Amino acid sequence: MRLTTKGRYAVTAMLDIALHHDQGPVSLADISQRQAISLSYLEQLFAKLRKSSLVNSVRGPGGGYELERRSEAIYVAEIIDAVNESVDTTKCGGAGDCQAGQTCLTHHLWEDLSDQIHSFLQSISLADLVTKNEVKEISENQDQRQIRMNDRGSDLRLSASSL
Repeated sequence: MRLTTKGRYAVTAMLDIALHHDQGPVSLADISQRQAISLSYLEQLFAKLRKSSLVNSVRGPGGGYELERRSEAIYVAEIIDAVNESVDTTKCGGAGDCQAGQTCLTHHLWEDLSDQIHSFLQSISLADLVTKNEVKEISENQDQRQIRMNDRGSDLRLSASSL
């Protein structure tokens, strides 16, 4: 399976929003800090996610992004599709020209596997992931790390202002 960083980051960012939805709109800066994803890269992904009606943007103070639908109704495959990713296990990108312009012996096997993976991802919602204990634990650790980083930043700003 060839799932690039774009698809992985999009799913990660959407899951971050689902995990923090009770705090209101989630800023891309917060997602960037918690998930160690470039802010400019997130901006590109969220343009596509917004275009695919997976997120809403909220402007103004306290603005950010929120899910367009309930997390139970947003599936991992939708997110990957929205950022123009494909779940393709064929060597030829599905073109069927894998062996000197001809279809190779195993082309249909890998094509079927790609379909199975996509079907599997269509069956997993963000809500399914949010309820996993492992995901909750990782998210809590990330939140604590972000609080510590923000506190250190505040301490540094206070120290610098007293100079």
